[in-house]
Amino acid sequence: MKYTSDVEAVDAFVEKYKALKSEIAKVIVGQDEIIKNTLISIFSQGHVLLVGVPGLAKTLLINTIGQALGLSFNRIQFTPDLMPSDIIGTEILDENRKFKFIKGPVFANIILADEINRTPPKTQSALLESMQEKAVTVAGMSYKLGQPFFVLATQNPIEQEGTYPLPEAQLDRFMFNLILDYPSFDEEMDVVKRTTVGQDVELKEVLDAESILFFQQLLRKIPVADNVLEYAVKLVTKTRPNTPASNEWANMYLNWGAGPRASQFLIVGAKTHAAISGKYSPDIEDVKAVALPVLRHRIVRNYKAEAERVSVDDIINKFL
Repeated sequence: MKYTSDVEAVDAFVEKYKALKSEIAKVIVGQDEIIKNTLISIFSQGHVLLVGVPGLAKTLLINTIGQALGLSFNRIQFTPDLMPSDIIGTEILDENRKFKFIKGPVFANIILADEINRTPPKTQSALLESMQEKAVTVAGMSYKLGQPFFVLATQNPIEQEGTYPLPEAQLDRFMFNLILDYPSFDEEMDVVKRTTVGQDVELKEVLDAESILFFQQLLRKIPVADNVLEYAVKLVTKTRPNTPASNEWANMYLNWGAGPRASQFLIVGAKTHAAISGKYSPDIEDVKAVALPVLRHRIVRNYKAEAERVSVDDIINKFL
C-alpha cells in the first residue's frame, strides 16, 4: 500500500473504517458500541472478551466482521470435555510412519472461543498461549499462527454451574471486556423483520490481511502527548489499593488493581479511537472512551463492594 505520508494513510484508514461499519450494518442491527470496540481491538492487535446472554448474535457479529475484513474465521465451542489438542491440533503417524502435525481450528485469522469459561483451565491455557505468543507448541516444535490473529471469547453471565472462571492473570490477556446488552424494542423489531424472510445478504470485502497488518503498524506510530500518557498511567495507578497514588474508592472497595498492561492498552486503544474519530493524535477524551472496557476485568472488588452493590463500572466511573 503506497501513501505519500502517514497523515494520508490515517485518512485512508478512516474511510476504510466507515466502509467497514456500513458493511457490517447490512447484517447486524444496532450494537454500534460493541462493533466499534471490537474493530478498535482488532486494529490495536488486542483480543476481546464478550459477556452476554445467549441469542444476542455474538457468533453472527464476529462472522460478519471476518467476512468484511476478508479473513479466515473459525468457531470453537468450549465444553467441559474439550482437550488442548482439539484447539491447537495434534500429531499423527502418516503412512510412512513419520509424525505429521494436523493443524487445529486455532490456525485462522479470527477465532470465536464460544463460552470459554465452560472448559477446564488446561484447555483454556492452550488458547491463551496462542493469544500471547501468536504461536503454538506441539511436541517441542513451535508453529507460527497466521497474521493478523484475533480472538473473541464469549462468556455467558447467567449459568455458573459447571463453569471454570478465568483467573485474573488470564483475563489480563484480553484488551477489552465488552458487555453485550439486549437490543432496544425498535432494534428487535428490525432483527425479527430481517431474519424471518429468508433473504441472504452479500457482503463486500473492505480490507484484506495485508492492509490490516499495514494499518495495525500505522496506528502504533501515532504520536502521543506526555500529558495524555501521564493521564493514562495515573488512572491505572489510582486503581491499586493501599499504594501512595491510590484513590479512596480503591482503598474502600477493591482487593486488587490493574497492572501495567492496562496502561499500555489504554494508550494503544486511545490511538485507534483517535484515528477513527479523524484525529492524528489522541487526547484525554480518547483515553476515557476506552477506559471502561480496558479496566473492567482488571480490577477485583472486595466483599464490601459486593455487599453495598457497588459495581466495577461505578468504581471506574468514580476514577474517571
